[in-house]
Amino acid sequence: MRVAKRTAAMIGAMAAVGALVVGCGGSVSNSGGTDAKKLVLIPGVADEPFYISMQCGAQDEASKLGYQLDTQAPTKFDAGAQTPVLTGVVANKPGAILIAPTHAQAMANPIKQAKDAGIKIIEVDTALDDTSIALSSIASDNKKGGELAAQTLAKLIGDKGPVLVINTKAGTSTTDARAQGFEDAVKAYPGITSLGVQYNNNEAAQAASIVTATLAAHPDLAGIFATNLSSAEGAATGLRNANKLGQVKLVGFDASPKQVEDLKAGTVQALIAQDPAGIGAKGVDEAAAALEGKPVTRNIQTDMVAITQADMDANSKYFYKRKC
Repeated sequence: MRVAKRTAAMIGAMAAVGALVVGCGGSVSNSGGTDAKKLVLIPGVADEPFYISMQCGAQDEASKLGYQLDTQAPTKFDAGAQTPVLTGVVANKPGAILIAPTHAQAMANPIKQAKDAGIKIIEVDTALDDTSIALSSIASDNKKGGELAAQTLAKLIGDKGPVLVINTKAGTSTTDARAQGFEDAVKAYPGITSLGVQYNNNEAAQAASIVTATLAAHPDLAGIFATNLSSAEGAATGLRNANKLGQVKLVGFDASPKQVEDLKAGTVQALIAQDPAGIGAKGVDEAAAALEGKPVTRNIQTDMVAITQADMDANSKYFYKRKC
């Protein structure tokens, strides 16, 4: 969200599909049923470096295991945009779908319909509240990521002052877990006052407005934790407009090329990076296991790391990609 954002890189009124097909071996049809050698990845949104990195990892693993992987993505991180993409994929009857649900409740019925069609469901990055639908869920430990963000921000502000969390859309499992982890962890610092969580509806401009309003009410604001890309970009804009860049410490989530540039420039002071390629690869592993009748692991969590200017070169392997 992902978010993930995860985050929307393009805005459109209609859901569109960005497809990339990588051929690896042949397809084996199951006499009118699902295609046991075909996997489809449906990320949260198209053209977002986190999900592109996930796709790269999934493609490499699918190729190694002899599966064909297609990627089809909505143009907005939104259940209304993702649902028709999923419906189109189901009509083609792949053996398994790797999906990052864009809403923990709203995507439950569409994904259940895919399951009822005999397709194996693997959740990647985000997850449904209903745990009976997917066979496996692979994601970063987002709550721990939020805790890591709190610890990092606390160090940056000297363990004192008011702090704000800017989140994307309520109901996004990953970012909600990050915000909760941050709020829980910040309680361990008596000198830090939490101003709570505000939502920007995945719009950078709205995040900038939140920062402007918060600074008006709390001119001593010490730090901000932004749970995804749009939140961080908007927060930086709000701080820039108030001439507070660098004074109010900003911790972002993820390590897209733009975020890495912002870290290098000092626009943000730290990033909490995930391993999206690893999530994609593990998703393919679990899908293959399910299709081959092997044991499947229900929940898999991947690691994260806090990156600052001082150690960004040493952690460059965590930077996300624009293309495979």
